[in-house]
Amino acid sequence: MSVPSHSSQPDSGPVPSAVFAEMLRAAHTLLSVREPLDAEVGVSEMLGAWWARKMPGVDVERRLGEGLVAHAADSGTPAGLALLSGISVLGTSQRQRRLAAESARSLRAQGVSGPSWTTSVGEVLPQSAYISGTRYGDTDEVICVFRYAPTAGTDAAHHALIAAIDHNSGGVLRDAWVTAKPQQLIERCEEQKNRDPMSVFAATRPERARTLLENAIQRTDQVLGGKPENPVRSVGISEQDLAGGSLAAHHALTRARVRSLPREAEPPAEPVWRPDHRAVLAARFLASEEAAELSDSYAASRCVDHIIGYGCDIDAGRPTRVSPSKVETFLLSWLPRRTVLLPEEQEAMPHVLAAWIRWAGARNELPESAVGATLDALWNSTAVFTNTYPDPASSFGLRQEVIRRLLPDGDLAALPRRMFAFPLLTSDLLADSAHEFDPTTREGRRALLKLDHFGHYESPTEHRGKHSAGGRTPSSGETPSEEDLAAHERLAERLWHGDPPALWNAAQRLLDRGCGRSVVLQELLAVLADTDGHDEEELRERLENL
Repeated sequence: MSVPSHSSQPDSGPVPSAVFAEMLRAAHTLLSVREPLDAEVGVSEMLGAWWARKMPGVDVERRLGEGLVAHAADSGTPAGLALLSGISVLGTSQRQRRLAAESARSLRAQGVSGPSWTTSVGEVLPQSAYISGTRYGDTDEVICVFRYAPTAGTDAAHHALIAAIDHNSGGVLRDAWVTAKPQQLIERCEEQKNRDPMSVFAATRPERARTLLENAIQRTDQVLGGKPENPVRSVGISEQDLAGGSLAAHHALTRARVRSLPREAEPPAEPVWRPDHRAVLAARFLASEEAAELSDSYAASRCVDHIIGYGCDIDAGRPTRVSPSKVETFLLSWLPRRTVLLPEEQEAMPHVLAAWIRWAGARNELPESAVGATLDALWNSTAVFTNTYPDPASSFGLRQEVIRRLLPDGDLAALPRRMFAFPLLTSDLLADSAHEFDPTTREGRRALLKLDHFGHYESPTEHRGKHSAGGRTPSSGETPSEEDLAAHERLAERLWHGDPPALWNAAQRLLDRGCGRSVVLQELLAVLADTDGHDEEELRERLENL
């Protein structure tokens, strides 16, 4: 794939020159830096200033990143050369790094000189890698040790990148930092492992470290909205938690160091739990001694399905892993936001989860003290769970049967967009013929859409209730063309499944601006019509520009 040519005006719209001028003034501090590691940290902090920032219709990373490159190139100063040298290694896109490298070469050709580290920045060699954590498995701290190449001409000692992967939150990169004293760090980890039986510390191959970190970075990008495909559902963590703090300051340096690691020849595939495998695991648990005292077998079966689903989908395919932190995240963050529980399931959940902890803890040979600590965390969280678990029926003023029609998969986060797609599902007028308006079937969707958008519906059965139209088509109705109906159906299906996430995001932006539902639907239909059958990336960009 060819790289686009350099443009002094990246992206559309005016470049905020005052911002770039201020950053270039800050770059003067790079002139007094002696070691390339210190310079890389400084440039990474600059690039992190706008990381994960969002503006509708604007590629912020390109606008500001490439704008800074252009401003530094136009400055013709040693500070500009220092900044360009850092971005040529740490830039967050291949295009950004290429533009910075070309501009740096151009400045050198003009006789501009920079600090000594500009010729050695990024010339690192991976030395070793380790994984640190606990037997609970909540977080993996991946430690990668590097040294600068002999040709770099630096006296800097080895340094290490430490990146924390949070498995309770979907395997995202939770934090990252660097240390210039890796040997002391490794010695402390070894001492902790020898002193604490719950501590885990082991060497791993640099190739494996790269795979782990690349996967975590990809999930983080998906959570922050940078990747439209297969978005990750973050749990117990907000975008601000990820985009703020030391992760933002070190994300560019982290990506650069990961790129310098060797690739794994055949990385193992992530575990995939098919429905039949999940059912077998649930059956084994329900047949165990730990589950024998659960009185409501139906509620217990539903609850364990949610427990297994969280472990398979969020926790890297590890449904039997248990820990105090995982229990709290599942009970207080994931369930209330992702799942609709019936009253009997809500009452049974803590007891089913307690039995699961005992059963899974024994299977994983977790120490009794660790199982006990996990149970303590469960019972300490139960009161909060009971008092704060939302009742969607009362919160949205909907009957339980309506909730079940809108959320057959129990995905609570989908409720607003599905109500928007099929508002008639919330109406009492359909109560006597709910089977004819099932949104999970093509016939039901089309019946809902005909009645909603065209005032027209031919019932396959004759209704004789007091609200019945007797199977006749209302005279005011408009007979829809197959093309119009199919367009509405494609839009409704995408809204139902949240595919892509940018679709519902665009609808919400338009609603927030005061647009009525019909106007919003027409805007979305127009975008889908223009991009039908084309690249999903183009669809996402069009939606973000609405």
